[in-house]
Amino acid sequence: MTTEVKEAMKKSKKKPAVNGNGNGTYDANNIHVLKGLEAVRRRPAMYIGDTGQRGLHHMVYEVVDNSVDEAMAGFCDNIIVEINNDNSITVTDNGRGIPTEEHPDEKKSALEVVMTTLHAGGKFDHESYKVSGGLHGVGVSVVNALSEWCWVEVSRDRDVYRQDYKYGEAQKPVKKIKTSKKNGTKTCFYPDAGIFNRIEFKFDIIASRLRELAFLNQGLSIDLIDHRTEKEVNFKFKGGLSSFIEYVNENNTVIFKKPIHFQKLKDDVDVEVAIQYNDGYSESVHSYVNNINTIEGGTHLTGFRTALTRTINNYASKNNLLKKENFTFIGEDSREGLTAVISVKVRDPQFEGQTKTKLGNSEVRGIVESITNEYLGAYLEENPAVGKKIVEKLVNAATAREAARKAKELTRRKTALDSASLPGKLADCSLSEPELCEIYIVEGDSAGGSAKQGRDRRFQAILPLKGKILNVEKARIDKILSNTEVRTLITALGCGIKDEFDPEKIRYHKVIIMTDADIDGSHIRTLLLTFFFRYMRSLFDLEYMYIAQPPLYRLRHGKQEHYAYSDDEKDKLLKTLPNTGVSIQRYKGLGEMNPEQLWRTTMDPETRTLLKVTLSDGAEANHLFSQLMGNEIGPRREFIEQNAQYVRNLDV
Repeated sequence: MTTEVKEAMKKSKKKPAVNGNGNGTYDANNIHVLKGLEAVRRRPAMYIGDTGQRGLHHMVYEVVDNSVDEAMAGFCDNIIVEINNDNSITVTDNGRGIPTEEHPDEKKSALEVVMTTLHAGGKFDHESYKVSGGLHGVGVSVVNALSEWCWVEVSRDRDVYRQDYKYGEAQKPVKKIKTSKKNGTKTCFYPDAGIFNRIEFKFDIIASRLRELAFLNQGLSIDLIDHRTEKEVNFKFKGGLSSFIEYVNENNTVIFKKPIHFQKLKDDVDVEVAIQYNDGYSESVHSYVNNINTIEGGTHLTGFRTALTRTINNYASKNNLLKKENFTFIGEDSREGLTAVISVKVRDPQFEGQTKTKLGNSEVRGIVESITNEYLGAYLEENPAVGKKIVEKLVNAATAREAARKAKELTRRKTALDSASLPGKLADCSLSEPELCEIYIVEGDSAGGSAKQGRDRRFQAILPLKGKILNVEKARIDKILSNTEVRTLITALGCGIKDEFDPEKIRYHKVIIMTDADIDGSHIRTLLLTFFFRYMRSLFDLEYMYIAQPPLYRLRHGKQEHYAYSDDEKDKLLKTLPNTGVSIQRYKGLGEMNPEQLWRTTMDPETRTLLKVTLSDGAEANHLFSQLMGNEIGPRREFIEQNAQYVRNLDV
């Protein structure tokens, strides 16, 4: 058995920890107190998620969020984020500037307290900030602790103050260095190479988050400058959430042009909503609390959804728009083709859920529900042409729902799966613990045959799919569930889809897409990712989605075999081998590899390369899938033209 599986199976059999003497005792000597920011450096993932690419970029967001809090408080309208040539980051805002006078309790500058102390900031008393994205006061001090070096310049009351830090510790007291007529804070930091796997900031990843923040904070101007490439972009949207909706629907055909938008403050909760329907079949709803993307939803989203369905039902009934129908709309109907953004500002948000991004405040549900009922109801009465189009859209959705009812029974997993109910083409694994199991979704019977022979039957399952699965971006649920390959996929995973998705019932904690390294393989991979994004999105949030990386080349030199996964790797290998006597095979399909080769290069956990597929921005992912797989040809052509320069291997 592989090391990966062995280690996983040992977790429940670990021996008790012993102290330094190895005698197994547990006393006061075992209690360690981590002072200052030492706890952050010892366990960085507790504060920023991980020490990979996601955690690295989270460092930028923590600093930017402080500036955005100033904007929400009404004291900042411009933020500049710079990626410097050495991969350090500079964030500048024109807010009030962090206070620099002596803190009454700590007896040192308030700036130093903020930068070097956990849970220190102006976010707790609701006087400096009524609402905030950085609610726990750990953001900027965590960034400082996890940086090799950092410095802050504060412009405040016509003076500019500066303090420098190394690994979170102040090097000297705060010092006045010059004068200035402007106010604001400039923070520059370089992440600690001893903590992060690789320090290389991605322009597009940062741009995606900054764009989102500009949408959520109407009128705020955010500049992103990459000094490494001289690339610059500005984000400023006068339309706020309406502009957000228009961006998400850029590649879709909408059924009414101008998004429905409303905003109201009630009981200290600021509610802003934008709504638009397109002629597609997928739902794209994004919810936020104090600029935090609540990917698991919560009470604000529940209140919105309840009000949306009820209000449209009431409008249709009042205006006799369902006189030929014998049904009322349910939530599933009202969400087909829906694009919506719900943003609430709450003083004391309570988060719950696996990722701590699910709003739990019970009072927010009623507030969002009543505001949506009031404003959406009034809008439909005042815009009957739009109201009629929405009702017609929902009638078609409800009709399709009835047609899909029987097929959908296949996706419900109310009882545990037994072997007799599994798809015949699935070669299942012998282990039953999902956390130890993985499934390869393989393109074609030929590759499926090699994978079945080459796999480790104990923990690896193989599901070969015939041809290209249905493009779910262009199909309703009834057509999707009548597709044989889609039904097979849903049944094999066992967790249901959409609202019926149950993570407790998924049969594998690694879902691995393994396709040929050619243009058809790329298309099949995109089709599968589109299906998972639209109907099993939680797989991405749970980090269960992976893409296998089969080799592109096999190089033979005498009796030796070498595999290259890219042109660059092939060229490097050739330089290490004599030019004579080297034969090169370019793989066009997985079926060209025998079982042993496929195992060694692509399936053996000890040697394989898997790409984990995660979502850093749901709105951006929705925009991309609509662009690639939707009905509009123009945006797809534009994407191909813009990205053709990055294609290394294209088989035509």
